[in-house]
Amino acid sequence: MLKDTIKRLEDISHTIETKNPKNKAELIRLLEQLKAEIETISHDKIDEAKSIAHFAEAAFHEAGRDKKVSELQDLSIDGLSHSVKSFEASHPKLVEVVNEICVLLARIGI
Repeated sequence: MLKDTIKRLEDISHTIETKNPKNKAELIRLLEQLKAEIETISHDKIDEAKSIAHFAEAAFHEAGRDKKVSELQDLSIDGLSHSVKSFEASHPKLVEVVNEICVLLARIGI
């Protein structure tokens, strides 16, 4: 399930239009890091990881929409941010990567 979500995020990331191509490349690089970090998640944290994946997918979906809805963008990024809080102690690198994705999405106007 998580691998399917990452694949969908990668597909969406290719549709996101940015003024700076470096931002798109950075987003793709961060997704690669996210994939690697997901492989380290223990079985007892899978449900929490699935929540993170769902919020990440929502944030990417909002980023790729032609007609942006700022409230939905804000909600999806806030949800993603909150969903990773419990991972800070057990998976600090995962949290770092997700936070970097949030910051990048905000920087490119999403």
